Amino acid sequence: MRDKAPKTDKPIAVWSEKEFLNTDQLDALVVILRGRGCYWSAKSGCIMCGYSNDTTSGITEDDLQAQFVSAMDKYKGEGYVKIYTSGSFFDNREMTDDTREKILVMAGDGGKNHVLVESRPEFITADIIDRALEHVSSLEVAIGLETANDDVRKKCVNKGFTFANFERAATILKEKGVKVRTYILLKPPYLTERQAIEDAVDSAVKADALSDTISFNPINVQRWTLVEELWKKGLYRPPWLWSLAEVLKRTVEVTNSRIVSSPSGGGSRRGVHNCKKCNKQFLEAVDRFYMTQDPSQLEFSCTCKAEWLDTLDFQEMMGTTGDVSKLLGIWE
Repeated sequence: MRDKAPKTDKPIAVWSEKEFLNTDQLDALVVILRGRGCYWSAKSGCIMCGYSNDTTSGITEDDLQAQFVSAMDKYKGEGYVKIYTSGSFFDNREMTDDTREKILVMAGDGGKNHVLVESRPEFITADIIDRALEHVSSLEVAIGLETANDDVRKKCVNKGFTFANFERAATILKEKGVKVRTYILLKPPYLTERQAIEDAVDSAVKADALSDTISFNPINVQRWTLVEELWKKGLYRPPWLWSLAEVLKRTVEVTNSRIVSSPSGGGSRRGVHNCKKCNKQFLEAVDRFYMTQDPSQLEFSCTCKAEWLDTLDFQEMMGTTGDVSKLLGIWE
């Protein structure tokens, strides 16, 4: 049976969560719009990204505006509004200036709210940010840098831009008084678990000066992606929660940015996970760290830590970046 066609005038999801702005904890309204999709996904695509599954090419400007009006029906005066489009908020192929203006006006609620949007760096210009700041008094832009290593970004992610491109965009944002949230990917394919940890930490250190928040995004295996094909063959395993904890503990000590992670699919076989005994408790610890920035929240004990440590060594010994448990015939 074919899935029902999505409603183009309704957002994919809307919910409220806790978030921090500077040192203040706020309620945040999260809105995921069904957009037309990222141009890079259509042209080439990041090898881990399945967000195109939630996009629809026939979305109109009226649809996008209606979606946000519908989302704001759930607005309860939150002081922080996050807007996600599975693409770039500032790409004119995804929405026009008029639609962008109307969404920002609603989200800003007369200048009362801090508003977060996402964009690839190529769409961030001084002019487009100036226009956005006409409608919101406090703005944050999230950029998926993924890694500070250009070779890793090109060969393991296929992101389509360079660290210099990120630096240019982030510099514009900082000069305009706009906050920068930098996404760093934990464990791109073709890296061992140990290499992935070191790449994430190194990337955070290099991005720190141009970031206000650094968000670590452990890969979750999304449908119809190259990562999914690697995963099915045992050639990829999502990162361990032990690895995420290691990255969070190390980076919070050596950066000035707020260090956060809100893992998608955490605890499942497709997402960042340890064993069934500790997944839930570990993810709760990550949530506490998110709020407190206290690395002691991530001090944990479970028998699966020995397997994680073995994995760090076995991948090097076996010369593989694959799932050691599957390759050795050991199932979780």
